[in-house]
Amino acid sequence: MAKQPAPKDSSRAQRSGDRSPDEAPAGGAALDPDEAGSRGAGGRVFTREEHVVVDHVNKYFGSFHALRDISMTIRREQIAVIIGGSGAGKTTLLRILVGLERPSDGHLYLDGQDIARISEHQLNKVRKKCGMVFQYAALLDSFNVMDNVAFPLREHTKLKEREIRERVKEKLNILGLVDIEDRFPSQLSGGMKKRVGLARALMLEPEFLVYDEPTSGLDPLTSRMVDALIHETRDRFGVTSVVISHDMASAIKIADYVFLLNKGTIADQGTPRELVDGKSPMANEYFASSGIDARGLLSD
Repeated sequence: MAKQPAPKDSSRAQRSGDRSPDEAPAGGAALDPDEAGSRGAGGRVFTREEHVVVDHVNKYFGSFHALRDISMTIRREQIAVIIGGSGAGKTTLLRILVGLERPSDGHLYLDGQDIARISEHQLNKVRKKCGMVFQYAALLDSFNVMDNVAFPLREHTKLKEREIRERVKEKLNILGLVDIEDRFPSQLSGGMKKRVGLARALMLEPEFLVYDEPTSGLDPLTSRMVDALIHETRDRFGVTSVVISHDMASAIKIADYVFLLNKGTIADQGTPRELVDGKSPMANEYFASSGIDARGLLSD
């Protein structure tokens, strides 16, 4: 699905990116050498357009090999969907991407910095670049909307309360949530909870946003609303988006690039069009088991 230009949040700072200029990353064509931005381990040159690079990552839990030689590149402002069934390794990969787990071996570059090799203190700083939208919103039931969304600012900044409240209202208004600051999670619909969770994830102005199963448990109408919200958020705030999902219909609709994960390996990858037009047994199996008209979704 082609990305359409849209106005961005002017408060966002642009940062440098990753990967070798003469090498085509997964998820896009080779980039002009003049776009090279920074150097990683071993003098490897990264381009600004390459935001997140997973380089031959393995993860073991005891003798269990959870992730096997995972390599992937996610371009700046791209919507990348990582899709797979139960036990595919999605949750482990998610935890590595947001810095909650370290790989057993391999590299994870964010803006050209190998965050798999930095100290815990440095990693805490990097985590602020990443926002997380949880599967079930993960709102605090005893907090109203204002306090839920304000939580990151109160924990990680020294802003005065007045400014915090102003920023919360601004984000809520942008996401179509007007005059709900005093409501509690029990008073919100499923779609509203997703938006409140997204507002909270955006409060520290992340450059990299991860959605964990954003359409899980939602009715079809609300699921499509969430799909649209992911696109709107990327276009408005200029964030790089990674969506962890098992929903193939959603992946086809929203993704710029898709990674199919199976038994801890990347079984296939490509744009939605490439996967639909290709002859990958794994992709075809997903389409068939999902019971969707993949070509029809591409033409919508």
